Amino acid sequence: MSARGRTPGAWRRGALMLVTAGFLLLFLFLPLAAVFFEALSRGWAASLAAITEADALAALRLTLTASLIAVPLNLVLGVCAAWAIARFDFAGKGLLTTLIDLPFSVSPVIAGLAWVLLFGSAGWFSEWLDRHDLQILFAVPGIVLATVFVTFPYVARELIALMQSQGSEEEEAAIVLGASGWRVFWHVTLPNIRWGLFYGVVLCNARAMGEFGAVSVVSGHIRGLTNTLPLHVEILYNEYNSAAAFSVASLLALLALVTLTLKSMAEWRLRAQAARHLQERLA
Repeated sequence: MSARGRTPGAWRRGALMLVTAGFLLLFLFLPLAAVFFEALSRGWAASLAAITEADALAALRLTLTASLIAVPLNLVLGVCAAWAIARFDFAGKGLLTTLIDLPFSVSPVIAGLAWVLLFGSAGWFSEWLDRHDLQILFAVPGIVLATVFVTFPYVARELIALMQSQGSEEEEAAIVLGASGWRVFWHVTLPNIRWGLFYGVVLCNARAMGEFGAVSVVSGHIRGLTNTLPLHVEILYNEYNSAAAFSVASLLALLALVTLTLKSMAEWRLRAQAARHLQERLA
């Protein structure tokens, strides 16, 4: 093909790259740079003081606590749901798949209000909770429930697509050779899905740490007790303490960058794994 024939394609490719780079610069890199710039506007000492302040540390502990509970729960539930959907046919399979996607389509605020309807002072289970002296809302359990709800699809959705693309030939061969169900899972299924599982866990953890809407509804905004890091940033900003707000926000941004690095590593391993499976099938 002549150089003249290649020119339109080259121009289109260059224009698309320019538009993409401009979009990333305007909507990603500039806001991120602004966060770090404002966080350090009063110096490293002031930024560090805002991050290590008692309420900020309490918010960080609560954020990590909610993530450390929600992510393992979603890992187990996601693996079970993905295994059931990818490997078995049963009545209600389509409904289960739809329910897994429900947190993607429902606003987090609505999810928080649903928990209020169930566990609030006038909720369906309020009398039972009062009799047993249990508190769900405006406490850690409510924050964990809200976090679990909004983050549930990430592990399951990643594994469903991966397990369906891989097929079940290796697992069936292991069963024919006499392996038990647990041995098949630990020695065949889990090694094949480990990077997809890691990818889903990384996304799940990122959403858990950054969740705002549902947690805001059920937390009660009790400073030092039920505020997560995103809620603490909102409070600081509403108090016109912008330097401290951006300092805490920069901590969340750093966690997001770490998550992005782990996500990129998982994507690279998933592509390598998919290429290897394709070569094995074509061999």
